[in-house]
Amino acid sequence: MYAVVETGGKQYRVAVGETVDVEKIAQEPGETVVLDRVLIVSDEGNVRIGQPVVDGAAVSATVLRHGKGRKVVAFKYKAKERYRRKKGHRQEYTRLRIDDIQA
Repeated sequence: MYAVVETGGKQYRVAVGETVDVEKIAQEPGETVVLDRVLIVSDEGNVRIGQPVVDGAAVSATVLRHGKGRKVVAFKYKAKERYRRKKGHRQEYTRLRIDDIQA
């Protein structure tokens, strides 16, 4: 059984027992989060597709930890003009463990 959920403007395919890194959620580690924007639920070939979400479906997950992703470097320059700009960014994320999918 798997589901496709939307959180933080992105979509994730999740199954029970998996861990997934999502955009940062304002919950403390150890707390339970309910993701109610479920777009697709599949149970052994029986697929339910939402319009835009599946009615009555929810995914519960436990917050494992918060962290920062790898650094992304944005560098721009103009040739022969002594113009260089370097900027770095590290996106914050929350690691979730999927506990249950209610369909």
